[in-house]
Amino acid sequence: MLELSDSSGEEAWEDSEPETPCLFCDRLFSSAEDTFSHCKSAHQFNISDVIHKHALEFYGYIKLINFVRKKKPTAEYLNSLSSPLPWEEEEYLKPELEDDLLLQFDIEDLHDSTNISYPNGLSDNTAILVQLKCAEQRAKLAETALARAQEDLQKMRQFAQDFVMNADVRSSSSSSSAIADLREDEDGVYFTSYGHYGIHEEMLKDKVRTESYRDFIYKNPHIFKGKVSETAQKVYYSAVHDSHIQQLNNLEDTITLVKGRIEEVDLPVEEVDIIISEWMGYFLLFESMLDSVIYAKNKYLAEEGSVYPDICTISLVAIGDKNKHADRLGFWDNVYGFNMSCMKKAVIPEAVVEVVDPSTLVSEASVIKHINCHTASIPDLEFSLDFTLIITENTMCTAIAGYFDVFFEKNCHNSVMFSTGPQCTKTHWKQTVFLLENPVSLKAGEALRGKISVLKNKKDPRSLIITLSVNNTKQTYSLQ
Repeated sequence: MLELSDSSGEEAWEDSEPETPCLFCDRLFSSAEDTFSHCKSAHQFNISDVIHKHALEFYGYIKLINFVRKKKPTAEYLNSLSSPLPWEEEEYLKPELEDDLLLQFDIEDLHDSTNISYPNGLSDNTAILVQLKCAEQRAKLAETALARAQEDLQKMRQFAQDFVMNADVRSSSSSSSAIADLREDEDGVYFTSYGHYGIHEEMLKDKVRTESYRDFIYKNPHIFKGKVSETAQKVYYSAVHDSHIQQLNNLEDTITLVKGRIEEVDLPVEEVDIIISEWMGYFLLFESMLDSVIYAKNKYLAEEGSVYPDICTISLVAIGDKNKHADRLGFWDNVYGFNMSCMKKAVIPEAVVEVVDPSTLVSEASVIKHINCHTASIPDLEFSLDFTLIITENTMCTAIAGYFDVFFEKNCHNSVMFSTGPQCTKTHWKQTVFLLENPVSLKAGEALRGKISVLKNKKDPRSLIITLSVNNTKQTYSLQ
């Protein structure tokens, strides 16, 4: 048996005043000015002297602060430094402390002419030249910041243009081997995200998910007899972090770990009898792990072999939640006193993964996609289909929610299934919500008809581009 392991996966404003620690001790201060004053009196470190000594501009100052936070040098060491400076690497642009008040400090304040003292006998003309020099430095810093801001703005414009024009949509003909063709460095972000043990903990604590797989195996031992059971012959397990678990449970003779992407490793057998994988992502197809199952099936599965789970469906249901719709969009009209209504156009195209209140459902659910894992091919995972939702009450439809159901059926004496729907026990997959920009007024018994297309993102085939056409309005959503 081959088991493919997929470890798939409010902020609150505090009333207390933010504080930041000293650069050299554990004292906390509520402002950068107080911190630097303490550093000067208690540690003989004058930030102004260091900035002037090394002619640090804004980014040099940022690197200095992060270097001190990370490496914890003494004040004496910093005062003795000369070129080259140890904080010149780009890595020190990354904040070492979250919400560090020192990184929010404007170093132009250090150039305030009212605080400049001149040596005795310095002429007024020379003093003016010093002030002009400071002004020139501030102008250069402003020009640099403006150039970077313009560059970032251009990138944002290009992203928006690509999104609106569907430039990221991958056609079915070109995506047939998208995941298999990814190089390890291209797919690194995906696998790195599962290096965090919190993700594994969340999934293992998802009883609906984990106990369904357990029940399928324990309640159908005949499927594994002579293959994998209490008298198992062999299990080949494609994973990353499980050698210690294997040893702790004395499974070295039963389970063989094969580390790496299934598309890149070679199993020590020509074929396997069963493939079990937990590959499902948000809206079922997010992360494109089913591509890897199909690859493994085509390469290793015996002619009479089985894939589990073997059947999966995707369903849609209408939501009528005027309060949440108003909150998501109306919020941007006044964000702590600022008009950010332009953000509404960016908010709507983001598919939201959340738990839907079942009391807000206003239609019967409708299955839009049926996938048989034994016969599915990669092109089947991109599709465009019509759907109909029968409305159950007089309402305003504000969103469409998607979820999936999973079935273990082939050759099972005791079939097992679970649902990620809003009326069932919550899972870590929750539901995927597509907000409608303009709610649709509907009556009980009325049919809401629409069309949905699901395509892989051209630049990131693990993410999805989903387009909904409802009530003569088309909206494209990104799930990434």
